[in-house]
Amino acid sequence: MIEKTQEKQRAITLRKQGLSYNEILKKVPVSKSSLSLWLRSVGLAKEQKQRLTEKKLTSMKRGWEACRAKKIKITEEIKNAARKEVGKITKRDLWLIGVALYWAEGKKEKGKSSEVGLINSDAKLIKLFLRWLKDICNIGDTKIHFRIYLHETSRHRLQEVKEYWSSHTEFSLENFEKVSWKKNIIKTKRKNIGENYFGQLAIRVDRSANFNRKIQGWVEGIAESILKNA
Repeated sequence: MIEKTQEKQRAITLRKQGLSYNEILKKVPVSKSSLSLWLRSVGLAKEQKQRLTEKKLTSMKRGWEACRAKKIKITEEIKNAARKEVGKITKRDLWLIGVALYWAEGKKEKGKSSEVGLINSDAKLIKLFLRWLKDICNIGDTKIHFRIYLHETSRHRLQEVKEYWSSHTEFSLENFEKVSWKKNIIKTKRKNIGENYFGQLAIRVDRSANFNRKIQGWVEGIAESILKNA
């Protein structure tokens, strides 16, 4: 009984020092139910409550970081396995990929003749489209023109933005003189803001109305081939 009384007093003392139940159980070998009974009337000072709160938040942060690290690991494993499934891309594969890309993102012919064009903020997508234009469709560099669409709040970064698109497209800076300024309210939930924001790049192929019609024919051919075999 004396031993139990000593354990209870030690537990109360530790609790008043701001230790959590789990911390106390490591020092006082009793059941958690007994500890709860002993400590239910023990009040804590503001500093002690703050310590327990900080300890709880630290523990939660460690849990979040562990979950985040696990998620990143799983994501990379899935992506690496998926990359290997792609294999070698043939010229025909690239042609079909480019047509599908234009089907989804490209400028369509509406009423009057329209030149081939595409606008996007994804540098990889832009590079893929340019590769398709030049290597598959034999469009020369002199027929390809660019325009940057940038929010006016990024005027001070214009040179940096031009250099960004120049490096990703492998076209000289002189090709990026045309800029259109956007004045809409930026959505704060977007990831591509601040230093990660480089606007959108529009690509236009000069004198390409018939080329646009040809692309639409390719699109229709792909759709018909898939649907008739569905």
